[in-house]
Amino acid sequence: MSVGVKKRHPALKHGGYSATGLLPGEDRAAFEKLDRDLQAELCPQGPFEEDTVADIARWMWRKKNLNTFRIAEAARKHHSAIQSEMIPSTMPPNPLEYLRDDWAPPTAAELEAATEAAEARAREELGQSYKFVEMGDLATPAQMLAELDIEERLDARIDKLFKRLAMLKTFKSLSSAKSLPSTELPRISGPKKAA
Repeated sequence: MSVGVKKRHPALKHGGYSATGLLPGEDRAAFEKLDRDLQAELCPQGPFEEDTVADIARWMWRKKNLNTFRIAEAARKHHSAIQSEMIPSTMPPNPLEYLRDDWAPPTAAELEAATEAAEARAREELGQSYKFVEMGDLATPAQMLAELDIEERLDARIDKLFKRLAMLKTFKSLSSAKSLPSTELPRISGPKKAA
C-alpha cells in the first residue's frame, strides 16, 4: 500500500524544482558556470536574447544530466519497497480472509505509526536522494516532456507576438514616413527655347 507524503520539499512550494531545471543533487555551481560561459559566447543583448540563452543553458544541462532521472526513479522504487514492507495493508492478501473471525484491518494509529517508521527508514537509507521521493513524479522524463510541450507552446506564442510586434513597427514607420510634410524642391529652369 502506498501512502502519500504529507510534507512537500520547500522548493516545491514555490516551483523551484522542475524536470527541466536544476534537480536535487546536481551541481549548482557547474550549472551557473555553463550559463555564464554561454552568456559570454553568445553575447545576448536584451531580455528576449537573454531568455533564449537561458533556455539553451537549461536544455544543455538537462541533456548532460539525464542520469539524475535514473537516480530519482531508483529512490522512488526503494521508498515504495520500504513502504510495502513496513506498512500493513488494509486489505487481506486473500479475499477469503475477510470471512475469518480473527482477521481485522490495522487501526488508524497502527497505520500512522507504520507510515512514520517507514518514512524514517526511507530518509535514513536514501539520504540526499530522499528529495526525489518528496518531489513525487516531477523528476521524470515524462514530466520533462510535458514541461517541454508547454514551453514549446509558450515559445510559439511569444514568437507569434514578436512577429506581430515587428509587423506593427514596420507599419508604424511606413505611415509616419507618409505623414511627414513634403517639402517642395525649387524648380530649376530649363534651357530657354530658341526663337
